[in-house]
Amino acid sequence: MITNEAIKEEVLKIQNPATGEVIGQCGEKVVVETDEFLIQITLLVGYPMKSFEANLSQLIVKELGKLAGEKKIEVVLELRIVAHAAQSGLKLLPNVRNVIAIASGKGGVGKSTTTTNLALALSAEGARVGVLDADIYGPSQHVMLGLKGKPESADGKTITPMESYGVQAMSIGALVDVDQPMVWRGPMVSQALEQLLRDTMWSDLDYLLIDLPPGTGDIQLTLSQKVPLTGVVIVTTPQDIALIDARKALKMFEKVHVPILGIIENMSVHVCSECGHIEHIFGQGGGDEMSKDYDVDVLGALPLDIKIRQALDAGTPTLISDPDGPASEIYKKIARDIGLKLAKRKRDYSQTFPKIRVDNN
Repeated sequence: MITNEAIKEEVLKIQNPATGEVIGQCGEKVVVETDEFLIQITLLVGYPMKSFEANLSQLIVKELGKLAGEKKIEVVLELRIVAHAAQSGLKLLPNVRNVIAIASGKGGVGKSTTTTNLALALSAEGARVGVLDADIYGPSQHVMLGLKGKPESADGKTITPMESYGVQAMSIGALVDVDQPMVWRGPMVSQALEQLLRDTMWSDLDYLLIDLPPGTGDIQLTLSQKVPLTGVVIVTTPQDIALIDARKALKMFEKVHVPILGIIENMSVHVCSECGHIEHIFGQGGGDEMSKDYDVDVLGALPLDIKIRQALDAGTPTLISDPDGPASEIYKKIARDIGLKLAKRKRDYSQTFPKIRVDNN
């Protein structure tokens, strides 16, 4: 009779289609339980991969078919995303395991668009996700996510995050009138960001995405010095002007020891909706060149597509309006790759160790 350990060894030989590596190489844990009629295999996964769950389950059943004999095989996949290391000395935010900044250095490159769709892509792949709009002067997440009304406060001190399409969100745009400008100096803006971040009662988030404003100023420095960032994603277009500022943003986060998770090249190519003609309006190969210069991965390239813009203006982002379309598939692949990168990284154990108390009695 085959043992549970032998079954586990066979599972660990199977290549996971979500990663391209054998199970176990990316931190997966395998638990095997058997009885007279059933072999139950529980796979604990530390990265979102819902798109591949059915394929992986079927593959495991197929590969173990000969060993099972007359027994039924049942595969259970459990997503268990843990907190990963951030800057030294910073404690995790309550109820938030990982904080990811989305930065660009330059405005107009589609950073907020990327944040919105990436958050929804992570959610579609099974993660619990939140979005914080850190652009105090020009907030847009409340529009892109189709948020309605004002956030609530149960105690007058903290804020309950708003929710849209299963994603928790907070933006100063949801707190003020649409035409009201935020005429604030830098210190006030930084204080407002900290309040939005820490006074919002986030609920059991695997990832909190922070949509940063352009530049490398007060907000970026406040974030890197006071907020435990698991990593940052740099968004750029292939255009030389955009790449200049994207490089500055990348170098700034390197200096403050925030890991660079990768580059997303937005508006990479335009395909004419009438004739299908392909044109590189903003240039070509900029993201790849930056990737080589700084030894950072290009996570993906998104097209310049009118449908993406129209969907966001209507408050129904691409992942919602066209969930199986080509752009959504790119966003979901980027989401899976980011989750996988973090799963391979060092864990944050600051919340797991008991506090040591010295008693002189």
